[in-house]
Amino acid sequence: MLRKTDFIRIPYTPDLSSGGIAYACRSLPHTYNRMGGNSTKRMRRIAGGVAVELALRRYLNEHKIPFDIKGATPFTDPDKYDVSLGGRRCDIKSFFITRRNQIKDLTRDLGLLTDASALIPSDQFAGSHHKESDLYIFAFLTGLNAASQNDMAKVIEAGKPLHLIHPLPKNWAKPQNWHSLGKLALKSDCDEPFTIELGGQDVDRNFVSKQIILKPQKRIELHPSLYTLAYVHIDKMPQARVGIHSPHLDETHIITSKEWGNIWFYGMSVILTGYLTRAQFREKARGLPAGSRVYQYSKTKTKNLSVPIAELNPLGKLFEEIKVWKK
Repeated sequence: MLRKTDFIRIPYTPDLSSGGIAYACRSLPHTYNRMGGNSTKRMRRIAGGVAVELALRRYLNEHKIPFDIKGATPFTDPDKYDVSLGGRRCDIKSFFITRRNQIKDLTRDLGLLTDASALIPSDQFAGSHHKESDLYIFAFLTGLNAASQNDMAKVIEAGKPLHLIHPLPKNWAKPQNWHSLGKLALKSDCDEPFTIELGGQDVDRNFVSKQIILKPQKRIELHPSLYTLAYVHIDKMPQARVGIHSPHLDETHIITSKEWGNIWFYGMSVILTGYLTRAQFREKARGLPAGSRVYQYSKTKTKNLSVPIAELNPLGKLFEEIKVWKK
C-alpha cells in the first residue's frame, strides 16, 4: 500500500506557470474540452497540467534520473505522451487542489491524498495507443486561482502577476474554411496605451504571435498574415472595451473590460503520488459515473476509470530501477 512517505513534493516556482501558459496559448484550438467550461478555464487547466510536467522534468534532472522527451506532445496533437522513462512512454495525470481548506489540510497532513482517486476518463483510456507496459503517473498541484473580477483586483493591488487572456470564438480560432482573416484592425477605447498580443496560425498552420502597442482611441491595422486568431493577451487590465475587426469575416469582435480572464496559477506544491502501468491500471480500475464526488472534485464532469491512490506503486523504487536500467 502506498504511504504518504512515498510521495514526492516539488516546490512550485513562477516559471512553471509561465511555461504552462506558453503551451496553453499554442494548443488551445487543438484540445478536446472534455471537462466542459469556458475556454479560459480550459487554458488554465492546460497550463497547470504542463506546469506539473515541467516540475517532473526538473526533478528528474536534479536527481540524475534519465528520461527522454523525444515523444513530447506537439501543441497540435495534445493526446500524445509527455516523457519516456526506462524506455516506456509516460502519461502524467494531474489534479488541481485550489480550495483553501483542502490546501490547509494537506499542508498539515499530506497523507489525506491516499483517500483520493487516480482517475482517467473512460473514453481517453479506451482510445489510447499506449502499450500495456507504458506508465501513468498521478500528481496533484496545490495553489490558488484569481479568476473573479474581485480576486483579480486583489492580485493587482498586491502586485502579483496576472496573465490576462481573451479567447476568440470558434469562427475566429478554428474556422471551417482556411482563409486569411484579412488586414485586422484594432482599436481601444481606453485612456492609456497597453501592449496587446495576438496569437493564431499562419497560412502554413504554424503558430504565430504578434505584439503591438495599442494607443488610446487610435485605430491600427495589421498585415494580413493571420489565418486564425485563437486569443488576445494584454499586459494590464483595461478600463474600457477593445475591438478587433476582420474584413474576411466581416465582423467586429468587441471585448469589454470584464471579458478578460486571468490564467496565471499561483502554485504552492506539486505532489507526485505514484504510478501504475497501463496493464495494472486496467486490472485495478473500477468505473466511476459522471457526477461522482471524489477528493479532488465535488462532482466529476465525465465518466472515469478509478483506482485509489493508496493502491499505486511508489515512484522512488521506479526511479532507482530506471537508473540501473540506463547503466
